Amino acid sequence: MKKDKSKVYLITGAASGIGAATAKLAASLGNKVVIADINDSGAKAVAAAAGANAVALHLDICSRDQWEATLDEVWKRFGRLDVLVNNAAVVHTGYARDVALSKHEHTLATNFMGPLIGMLAALPRFRKQGSGHLVTICSMTAYLPFPGIASYAAAKHALRAFHHAVAVEERGGPTHFTILHPTSTETPMLDKEAEDDAMSLAFAGQSMTAEQVAETIIKAIKSKTVEVFMPPERGKLVRKVGVNPRSLRKLVERNEIAGRERLVARRAALATGQKTAAPDTSRPT
Repeated sequence: MKKDKSKVYLITGAASGIGAATAKLAASLGNKVVIADINDSGAKAVAAAAGANAVALHLDICSRDQWEATLDEVWKRFGRLDVLVNNAAVVHTGYARDVALSKHEHTLATNFMGPLIGMLAALPRFRKQGSGHLVTICSMTAYLPFPGIASYAAAKHALRAFHHAVAVEERGGPTHFTILHPTSTETPMLDKEAEDDAMSLAFAGQSMTAEQVAETIIKAIKSKTVEVFMPPERGKLVRKVGVNPRSLRKLVERNEIAGRERLVARRAALATGQKTAAPDTSRPT
C-alpha cells in the first residue's frame, strides 16, 4: 500500500488479532499509532514490533475515566487524533441457556458500551478540532444472529445501530464515520471459538487472515467508505437473510453439518500444527 499523509491513530484491542495487524500496517505506512489495550504486555510487544511510530497505552474501554485519560495522553503526545478505531471485543461462547448471565453482561458491556463510551469521548474533541474519523470494527453478526454467541451478535446489532445513528446526527459536522464487518478471522478469539462445539456453524467456511482484514480497514479509512463487508460479495446475502427469520434458519441448517466437519478437521490440524487460513467464501461472522 502507498504511504499517505501521516495521521495519528488510536486503535483499541490492538494487543493481538485484527487490532495488532492494523496497528502494524498503519505504522508501516508512516502514521503515528497508539496501541491501546487492557493487556499491557501484549500492547507493548506489538508497539515494539510496529517500530518507532507506535506507542502502547493501557485502556479498559469500559471505563469512561480511562478513555478520557487516554485521549488526554494522545493529545499531549501528538497534539491531535485523526482516527479512532474501535476494535476491542470479547467473546463468551456457548448456547445462550448455558452461558452465565454475568458473561452475557460482560459481552454487552465490552462490545457495545465500550465502543459507545469511546465514541462519545472522542466526538466532542473531533468537533473542537474540526476533523476526525470514527471507525467501528463490527461484525457480520450485526445482521445475522449467530448460534453459540447470541449476546455477541446482540451487542454487534446494537453497535451498528448506534454507529449509524450518531453518524446521521453528525452528518453536518467535521467527523467521518466508517463501519466494517469482517467475516471469520484468524485471531485468538477464533481459536477460543474453536474449542466450543456450539460454534460449529462458525467454521462452515474458511477464514481470512488478520492482515487481510487490516488492509481492508486502512483502505476504507483512506477512502472514507461508510460501510464495508469482508468479503464484499457477502454483503447482499447477509442483509437479505438477516431480516428474514425463515431464511436465517435455512442458512443455519444448510451449514451446520459442514461446520462440524470443518471444526473437527481444524482441531486435527491444530493438533499437528498445520492450521491455515484463506479468504472466507461462506461464513457470515
